[in-house]
Amino acid sequence: MTTIPTSPLVQLVDDDAAVREALGLLIGTVGLRVQAWADPQAFVDQFDREAIGAIVLDVRMPGLGGIAVLEKLQAAGVDQPVVMLTGHGTVELCRRAFKSGAAEFLEKPVDDQLLLDALQQAVRQHVRSRQRRRADRDARERFATLSAREREVLALIVGGLTNKEAGRALGLSPRTVETHRAHLFEKLAAPSLAQLIRHYAELVEGEGAA
Repeated sequence: MTTIPTSPLVQLVDDDAAVREALGLLIGTVGLRVQAWADPQAFVDQFDREAIGAIVLDVRMPGLGGIAVLEKLQAAGVDQPVVMLTGHGTVELCRRAFKSGAAEFLEKPVDDQLLLDALQQAVRQHVRSRQRRRADRDARERFATLSAREREVLALIVGGLTNKEAGRALGLSPRTVETHRAHLFEKLAAPSLAQLIRHYAELVEGEGAA
């Protein structure tokens, strides 16, 4: 099995103490930390939304059921992947779970390896998602440091203009454009022109589409 970095946390929500204990021990065998919850409402109110990991939800629980919890998580913008478990699965229940954002839907008694595989895949996806989000935030912060002139030069470079052509369009010398260009690569931490173009497409054109 592939080792997942960072020691992710699995939130396990099930009203059955025996199930919580058994699944907690199982999940721990692959190096994932487990926080178990008997009360689904307490979980919704108190769990760490910034943690890296995944959530395991039982569908049928007294009070707040698993699907209702899932819908609350989705409405709140929680990004941890959710694996649903049920002993009474139906096509409609499965459809509703996936429509509400579940990453996987497994029937009890759950196959140990299926659950572990689903959780490890979910955690890997969450790690990548958080990394992309962090990279996007860093890129936006770097872009915010550009001067108005540097943004003008960036737009022309991305448009395919040479330093001479960009200088002519802005009333600058090619040498000055080259200086601005060097600053752009440094400030945006772009190792290549292709990466610079990618940053521009994501930050500027993406904002325009929004």
